[in-house]
Amino acid sequence: MLFTILIVVQALVAAALVTVILMQQSEGSGITGGSNPGGLMSASGAANFLTRATGALAVLFVVLSIALAALASVQNTAPQIDTSLAHKPVAQQTAPAQPAQPKPYSVPLADQPATTPHQ
Repeated sequence: MLFTILIVVQALVAAALVTVILMQQSEGSGITGGSNPGGLMSASGAANFLTRATGALAVLFVVLSIALAALASVQNTAPQIDTSLAHKPVAQQTAPAQPAQPKPYSVPLADQPATTPHQ
């Protein structure tokens, strides 16, 4: 249960990390379409926030990755070998019975040829 919760949190952190990285303004205009100095945050304030958010999410992502790896190694114990199908020594075997002798080919009397075989 804990493993599943951590995987979901890991996926959410990864999605947030990708979003924050794409929102950052590079040398060009970035994904936001350019800076708007009249907006809620100034360009330098937004850049500072996004840089800190990227660092925090990256650290959280690495910590979650290490925690998931440690949890997975603890939960997966060495497999136990099933010995129910193991080769068991066979008791003294007796010789197999002789196969039944095949019956000679016989043809019903009505279907026998009228001639006798050559000698």
